[in-house]
Amino acid sequence: MKKTVWICAVLAGTVAAAVVPNAALAQESRQDVSLSASYLFAPQVNGNAAQLNTHGFLGALASYRFMLTPRSALEANYGFTQYRDTLQNSRATYNVHTRQQEISLGYVYSRTYHNFSPFLEGGVAGVFFSPIKDFETTTLDAQRQTSLGGMFGGGVAYELSPSFDLRVQYHGVVVKAPSFKVEDPNYNTGRYELISTPAIGIAYHF
Repeated sequence: MKKTVWICAVLAGTVAAAVVPNAALAQESRQDVSLSASYLFAPQVNGNAAQLNTHGFLGALASYRFMLTPRSALEANYGFTQYRDTLQNSRATYNVHTRQQEISLGYVYSRTYHNFSPFLEGGVAGVFFSPIKDFETTTLDAQRQTSLGGMFGGGVAYELSPSFDLRVQYHGVVVKAPSFKVEDPNYNTGRYELISTPAIGIAYHF
């Protein structure tokens, strides 16, 4: 009888030792999604006797992260905003009401200090520049243009609870400046531009 009790106790201890770490692992958050309000701005771009000016505006940035380790993650981003671009050369000036969409993939490295988690990120990005044909667009020749480039940034997350963070970040992409395929080649600067989108939002861990 005692032998049977001891065998049962050993088996129970073994099962508990196996189940508890797996339960803890299952409860550990390895993914998060975030939604942030952003503001887009970009410096003036000059080249080939042409000039591009971007008039920044508010937008949104959505992100998904999958944790590879406690410090490393893969991230996918989608950004959306609308603003006005101005194309200019010595002959004429055109305004283009622009809808910009960004899709980017990258790697995130983070550290944790109490409730604060600073992070850095980098990767690749594709940006879609789509002209909106309304009264703000002063040329009918403007066409949709896609640019590929790099994404980088950094920021800090503040833990509000085990499930929610307040995330403040700088998010930037470097892509070829659009000319919207306007027929006159003098509107193509042929240069790359840095599009900056500082953002603040909430992240949910699950």
